[in-house]
Amino acid sequence: MTSIVTLNSISKGFRDGESFHSVLNNVSLTLEQGHTIALTGPSGSGKSTLLNIIGGFETIDSGDMFIYQNNRMCSVNQWQDKHWSQYRRQNLGVIFQQFNLLTPLNVRDNIQFSLALNQLKWNPWCDELCHHLGLTSLLDRSVENLSGGQQQRVAIARALAHKPQLILADEPTGNLDQSAGMQVMQLLTDLAKQANCCILMVTHSEECAQFMQQRWHVENQQIVVNAIDKKPRG
Repeated sequence: MTSIVTLNSISKGFRDGESFHSVLNNVSLTLEQGHTIALTGPSGSGKSTLLNIIGGFETIDSGDMFIYQNNRMCSVNQWQDKHWSQYRRQNLGVIFQQFNLLTPLNVRDNIQFSLALNQLKWNPWCDELCHHLGLTSLLDRSVENLSGGQQQRVAIARALAHKPQLILADEPTGNLDQSAGMQVMQLLTDLAKQANCCILMVTHSEECAQFMQQRWHVENQQIVVNAIDKKPRG
């Protein structure tokens, strides 16, 4: 497998007045193409912080981070905002618990948003996504008029439309009931497999974690890799 993100001995903390709180300490890990990981741990343990670091939304305090781009691993320690913006536009898909859809727009325009950022047009992959996600008949409907489960499916289609290397998902089924959540997880993992992209997903749900190939557990500023390693569902 191709390594797409590598963290070498990275640390991250936050200052609160006179106090400094260490969140991640000397963490090393590698994300590989096509790999799916559930990121678990207590609230406040640093799960979302790790996602934000990998997505370039937060900087590290120390250590080294490398990202696969232009057929090689590149150090990102000196990247500026323009480099991160290009990386996120081309190689990253993000799925939020709150969906974060563009509510003035319809389903088609929401999905096309990530395509437009990369100067891409609607293509057969988009049709396939919409077919599998049950969105074909809803493309002209405003996302404001969709159920929560339908909105989350639009968010998945938007994240996958440009076939990114990596999907970062933060509690992607947190606002859905269990039945809808399991349906969404099955569709997400099936479609990510077709696109051969990696998923790193924060979750508190044992049922959602079972869809991933691996479990990485964050606690006491460290990550335990292969805390549980089971055959994924589906």
